[in-house]
Amino acid sequence: MDRRHCIAALALAGTIVALAPARAEPVAADAFVRQLSSDVLDAVKADKAIQSGDLARIRALVDTRVMPYVNFPRMVGSAVGPQWRGATPEQKTRMQEEFKALLVNTYSGALTQVKDQTVQVKPFRGSADASDVIVRSEVRSRGEPIQLDYRLEKAGESWKIYDVNIGGFWLVEAYRGQFAKDLANGGMDALISALAAKNKGMAASAPKS
Repeated sequence: MDRRHCIAALALAGTIVALAPARAEPVAADAFVRQLSSDVLDAVKADKAIQSGDLARIRALVDTRVMPYVNFPRMVGSAVGPQWRGATPEQKTRMQEEFKALLVNTYSGALTQVKDQTVQVKPFRGSADASDVIVRSEVRSRGEPIQLDYRLEKAGESWKIYDVNIGGFWLVEAYRGQFAKDLANGGMDALISALAAKNKGMAASAPKS
């Protein structure tokens, strides 16, 4: 498992585990990420089911702890591009389901690699009043640190994640390039079918818990 996949898994797990129930008072974006990072490292290290790659456990955490704190329609729509605007409600629902499954299937195995990492959140350079920001951080372990940045939008007194940068590659942009061929060949239905087939194959080959 390469280090970029490990860090991507850490980012995914961060949105799974670290986003605790929303606080009543406003939360600064960098404080939000700092707390997220601290909580996720502790939680993953303590959760043997997640470390073993238990997909049912990870999916349950995604559904209950991630989705309320991620602007997933924005993330998926940005990855799909212009064709998202013309998609039917059914296509949008199916696409979000398959994209969520793709992220879980792709990065769940790497959670077993989370052991001695720490996260250093860099000083926030944006305006305190901004509603759309980037918070930059580094994941440190043995070897060179890995860049891990978040694009966040203000959501009431807290924040929602809509993109993640792992080692210099924004997740949305990376998937937009991967999706382009299927979209060009057959539109949304072709892309959804391709993702469903890929997810089925990945799930079938995953270790059984």
